Amino acid sequence: MSSLNGASSTSTSILSERQKDELHKSILDYFKTNNLHDSYATLLREANQEGFVPDPRAKYAGLLEKKWTSVIRLQKKIMEMESRITQLTEELSAAPSAKRSASLSDWLPSTSSARHNMQGHRLPVVKVTFHPVFSQIASASEDTTVKLWDWETGDFERTLKGHTKAVQDVDFDSKGNYVVSCSSDLSIKVWDANNDYKNTKTLHGHDHSVSSVRFLPGDDYLVSASRDKTIKVWEFATGFCTRTLHGHGEWVRSAIPSDDGKLLVSCSTDQTARVWDLATGETKQELRGHEHVVEAAIFAPVSSYVAIRQLAGLTTPATKDTTANAPGAFVATGSRDKSIRIWDSSSGQCLKTLVGHDNWVRGLAFSPNGKHLLSVSDDKTMRIWELTSGRCTRTIEAHQHFATSIAWGKAKIEAPIPPAQDGEVEKKQPEARTVNVVATSSVDLSVKIWTP
Repeated sequence: MSSLNGASSTSTSILSERQKDELHKSILDYFKTNNLHDSYATLLREANQEGFVPDPRAKYAGLLEKKWTSVIRLQKKIMEMESRITQLTEELSAAPSAKRSASLSDWLPSTSSARHNMQGHRLPVVKVTFHPVFSQIASASEDTTVKLWDWETGDFERTLKGHTKAVQDVDFDSKGNYVVSCSSDLSIKVWDANNDYKNTKTLHGHDHSVSSVRFLPGDDYLVSASRDKTIKVWEFATGFCTRTLHGHGEWVRSAIPSDDGKLLVSCSTDQTARVWDLATGETKQELRGHEHVVEAAIFAPVSSYVAIRQLAGLTTPATKDTTANAPGAFVATGSRDKSIRIWDSSSGQCLKTLVGHDNWVRGLAFSPNGKHLLSVSDDKTMRIWELTSGRCTRTIEAHQHFATSIAWGKAKIEAPIPPAQDGEVEKKQPEARTVNVVATSSVDLSVKIWTP
């Protein structure tokens, strides 16, 4: 003990005087508790602690044992982490993607299990959509409810109740202030996120089940599709129906706007998809080619145009041709005929048919970098298609029952780009950034989250 005290007095200690005093007292407490009387008396004298009085309520009481066991636990955790790092390093070394410096923008769902498997609905989940700002996701179900979840943690947050029949679709406005849902009860409901998600509006006008509803860019209008064969446009502030689009011969399964809000793509039980001019309400193109009900139709993002043109053997437009790169140039559709088709929306030409699913194709989503198309099907799988070649490069056993929808996460950029100063080139204001998360829903009552 004297050698320990001598060392601390002749060499520079890493402990402060306060820390040394606490250490001495915790050792004295340990000696006293364990009846090591000689050691206790020696340290009491050599550490100048003659006034020390053991106190079971003092913070040094039992401190030595606590620190010792903490060190053992930390050592165990470090060993587990080192083992895990070694395992992951081996997996990365063996993976083909490790041979190239792929950025996070190239991320795609892998064949490994989903990050979260969120359960709570009592009947099939038919649609999922992401909050535009926060890590929240909404799911619509045949159990008449909409549920909100935190996709980062997998935690359930709340249930929105009000519909009396199956909820067919759900969407957020661009800021996440409102949720809109539609149902087989013939209604569309608006829920105010800033008012405890109270149902503030209920829109009536369709004569049959309402199968889809979406906010138009700008959030001033809603667009809905119905089994009554019509598409309706609603003024959000008043809830008035401002236009009804006629053209489909059967149930309209969905109606999705382009990113600039000028066009609309719809699909129907009549085995067609249509591209509409929202300014006039007229059909621009009727997309014919599927041999069964068209379950899904979406516009391709501008980021995918290069890959789609390569897939179809189309020439690259001149850089000054701004219309060629305008939103809405290409459409993807999925059908009960088990196929996916890529279309030129201006000519109505089918550019490519993607075949691989073994059952109805229910949902589609493009990857943000424009290189891939993701699909889900009643064959329970999620498939990833390489757009430049049209090949299915990955098949994931996603669910235990029919997979009903798929969505890719998106989040708004909150910090705006400052205006250009004198002499500066004006910077383009980005509208949104994507996040690497994909959600799928299923008849198996689950919502699954897929992340890197």
